[in-house]
Parts: sequence; structure tokens; C-alpha cells
Amino acid sequence: MTARRGHRWYAPGDWNAFCGLALDNLTQLVILSSLLIGVFGFPADLVLGVMVPGTAAGVLVGDLAYSYLAIRLMRAEGRADVTAMPFGIDTPSLFGMVFGVLGPAMLATRDPVLAWKIGMAVTVAMGVVKLALAWTGDWARRALPRAALLGSIAGVAVLLIAFLPSLKIFADPLVGLTALVLVLAALVGGVRMPLGVPGALFAVAVATALYWGRALLGLGPPHPAVAASWGLVLPWPTLAWIEALDEALVYLPLALPFAVATVIGGIDNTESAAAAGDEYRARDILLTEAVATIAAGAAGGVIQNTPYIGHPAYKAMGARVGYTVATALVIGAGAAVGGVSLLVSVLPEAAVAPILVFIGLSITGQAFLASPARHATAVALAFIPAVAQVSLIVGNQLLSAAGKAAADLTGPGRATYDGLLLLGNGFVLTALLWGTVLTFVVERRLRRAAGVLLVAGTATLCGFIHSPLPTGAIFWPLDPPGGAPLAVAGAYGAAAVALWALGRGGAQGA
Repeated sequence: MTARRGHRWYAPGDWNAFCGLALDNLTQLVILSSLLIGVFGFPADLVLGVMVPGTAAGVLVGDLAYSYLAIRLMRAEGRADVTAMPFGIDTPSLFGMVFGVLGPAMLATRDPVLAWKIGMAVTVAMGVVKLALAWTGDWARRALPRAALLGSIAGVAVLLIAFLPSLKIFADPLVGLTALVLVLAALVGGVRMPLGVPGALFAVAVATALYWGRALLGLGPPHPAVAASWGLVLPWPTLAWIEALDEALVYLPLALPFAVATVIGGIDNTESAAAAGDEYRARDILLTEAVATIAAGAAGGVIQNTPYIGHPAYKAMGARVGYTVATALVIGAGAAVGGVSLLVSVLPEAAVAPILVFIGLSITGQAFLASPARHATAVALAFIPAVAQVSLIVGNQLLSAAGKAAADLTGPGRATYDGLLLLGNGFVLTALLWGTVLTFVVERRLRRAAGVLLVAGTATLCGFIHSPLPTGAIFWPLDPPGGAPLAVAGAYGAAAVALWALGRGGAQGA
């Protein structure tokens, strides 16, 4: 099949890209299953037979839609090197939904079916919000500086996508470091692997062979068992979620910021793709993720979908459209036959993590290279909220492992934790706003920078950024949880007044 005569929509690089994108999505589904079954006691048949196939249905819809958009662009521009946007399950939302919606609903009601319906309703609501916001995507791309768009996504890339998987690598260095060196040699250094095997596939295969060879010799830890069941479980649309709308309202303040964050991420990713040479319409990218999320929720899924960070990395691999088509079919079919968990159970985390490290590093490098050199500081500034977020994630894991909670902290430790909450909650939007402010300052557009600071202050009053709540939930401005939102919003207002005054001075310009 060709997109136009002589322009094939697949290439050898699609194998590498498929390994990365498919394994990422497969891992998300296994994590979802393990948490719901192992931590919160959801029945395995409900999770593996309904929730996982429904969630995977959104991946199927989104990846096929992005494949179509890429082929359309290929035909319109008459070139063969168009790379489809990657699409999949939103990782932050997965943990937010499990620990903020599904788990608490299960503990509160002791009814797994009702908790599932609440999760469906919240997912559909997130899709509806994204559908409404999708029409602003192209305007936002024109209005926001490239350094802010790429900087906010680079912080996510280097810290959440590259740093956190690096911990998995050093948990098993024999497997992880071997895979990392091979991935970087193939995908960064351009070293040809034996027999022309795609680099990512070769790295995972070698590392996995090392893992299981060591296990057979009794020299390593056993691979953790992953629950799996076989049988055809097609995700059919249902209106069962309507029955739980009233109960779902309680959880919307927590969930909706995740929807807003993926819209911002979608705009960022569209700009990232444009910087790499593929000019998609932000509206089309955002509408696809909204429709796919609604489709997932309506089919029994409980996690929203989003365009993935990583288009430039997949383009560097030489991918076109084949990898998104293959991912759509493998994830959709794999979940529908109940084999997703079984497929991932043979792959050690340390063998797969280096692919995510490569993707994170590629995006981070692009943020600096594709932005004007004078905006580099704005790109770097956008990393800071992501540092706070990853510190929160690791800190909470350490507290939990020690049998403690944030409430047990006192003195300077508690003050540090509260500061991380304020800085980390809403970190994607915070990074975008900070990067925009500094870019405008560098360009001596001080009154515009002041306006963005006022937007940041308003967002703070609602908890879209700097929420002091452990869940990161939003709230009504007239009923803030403590004095921190007012203090931070007031600080933004004071800074806006200062910049506005400087801008009116004439010499500084606005």
C-alpha cells in the first residue's frame, strides 16, 4: 500500500518505533491491571475482561486516526518522510485515576462494579472537556512561544520519561545498562545491529535473553508474576456509566486537570512535530484524543488517551505510519483476547526502560535546538516544575515504603513537602506559563508577560496550578484550601504590576 505513487507509508524504521510505542502501551495496561487487582481488590475478570479492553479501544481509535492524518499529510505535501504522531494511554492519568478515583471509590463503596462505572463516567467527562478545548489548539500554537511549548514538554521528557525509567535500569544494571548502551548505539550513534535487526528490537531481545539466561542459572531474581486470562473480550459501547454520574461528580475536580494537561501536551506535541518537519493541525490532533478518550470511556475503559511525547524520536528512527497502525492492531487485538499481560510478563522492565530514556533525551535535545538560542533560558526554566513533580513521586514512594505518609512529616521536612506540592501540582501548565513569561521578557514584550502572569494568578486561585491539596485537585476561588493559593496568586499579581510598569516606561518596550 502507498500513500501516493512511490511513497510507501511504512519503512524499516517502523520496527524500532513499533517496539517503543507498543511496549509502552502494553506496560501501561499491565500496570493498570496489577494496581487494580493487587492493591484495591478489583475482580480480575472485571479488570481484564472489561476495563483493559475498553481502555485499549481508545488506543486503537487514536492510533488509526493519527495514521490517517499522516497519510493525508504525505499525500498533500508529496513527500514520503512523514511520521505519524504517536498515541497511547496517558501515564499521569493512569496513576491519578487509580489512586484518586478508582481506588478511593472501591474503598468507599466496596462495590467494584459501581467503582468501574464511576471511572467510566469520569473518563467520558474528561473526553468531553477535551472536545470543547480542542478548538483552541491552533490559536494557542500561534499565541504561545515555541520555547514555552517545547520547554514544558522537555521537562516531562527528561524527568518523567527518561529519569524515572533510569531507576529501573539501575535496579538491574546487567540487563538495563546493556540494553541502554545498545539502544543509544543504534538510535543515536547509527551503529548497524547484526543482520540488520532494528536497534530497539535487538536491544530488548539481548537484554531479555540475559535476564532469562541468568534466571535459568539461578543467579537472579524471579520475574514477577502477572495475572492474565485468555478469551475473546470485545469492548462494546455501553451507557452503564450514566448510572454513576452523581457519584462521579465528587471526583471531577481531581480528574479534570489531567484532561487540561493532555490538551496542553497535545499542543506541545503538535509544535514538537512541526519542529521535526511534520506540520499537523493542532485541532485535528486534539479532536482525535478527545474522541478516542470518549470512545474508551463509553466502551468500559477507565484511563484517558493522549498523543505521546516522542514524535521527533520516532522520526529519527526512520518511522513513517506503519508503527502506529501496528500498535493500534496489536494493542487492540492483544487486549481483546486477554493476552496483553502475558506478552509483557516475559519482558523485564530494565530491558524496556532504555527505549523510554532515548525518547526522553531526544525530546529534550530538540527543545533547545528548535528554539532560538536567546530563548534557551526560558526552555530551562520550564524544567523546574517537572523537577518538583518527580520529587513528589519519588518522595511519596519512599514515604510509603517506610510505612509513613506526608502527614507524618514535621518541621522543615513538612515545609519542603508543602513547597513541592505547590510547585509540582499542575506542573505542565506552570511550565508553559513560566516559559512564556520569560520568552516575552527576553523579547522585551513586558506587558504581554504581565498579562501571562495574571493568567497564572487566576489559574492559581482555582488550583489548576499550585494546588496545595495532595491530590492536586482544583477548587472554588471563594473557598480555597488554606492561604497558600491567595498568597501565590497575590505574588503573581505583584509581579505582573511590576512588569506592566516597566513596559510602560518606553525604553523597555512591550
